[in-house]
Amino acid sequence: MATRRSVKTRWLSETEREAWVRLVTVTELLPSLLDSQLRRDSQLTHFEYFVLAMLSEADKKTLRMTSLANLTSATLPRLSHVVRRLEDKGLVQRTPCPGDKRASNAVLTRAGQAAIRKAAPGHVTNVREHVFDALTPEQVDQLHDIADALLTKLDPEGRLTALYAPEATRG
Repeated sequence: MATRRSVKTRWLSETEREAWVRLVTVTELLPSLLDSQLRRDSQLTHFEYFVLAMLSEADKKTLRMTSLANLTSATLPRLSHVVRRLEDKGLVQRTPCPGDKRASNAVLTRAGQAAIRKAAPGHVTNVREHVFDALTPEQVDQLHDIADALLTKLDPEGRLTALYAPEATRG
């Protein structure tokens, strides 16, 4: 009969617990705040906006669906569902991948480019108002460093490196 080794739990300190509760609260409040503004002003969900933004920054406004899934931290089924909605709106088009006929690419259409250009100012204003205006320049640097440390732990393979620049590229 196998015996279970007792693992001693490293409980959070009071300071860590307070920081954790605040982080969880921010991660609960921020997505709905971003989503509601984009839905109201642009008829896009935050995730749809994120997909369009990643495509808008890609070479030829095109990404392989698997690459787009990695960049957006989405499963292929979730991404496929969202891309289908964006196709229905005329914002994205799926095309066969030239290098692999089994794969498909997502391509930002002209309407999609117009939609992201229209949505971006309101989204950036919302992010600035609710996040960056609450922070000092020093806190923005700290937030950057904290996010880097967390991403290094959460994304050790660097799948999302297109979304965050390494420390060496910071100005």
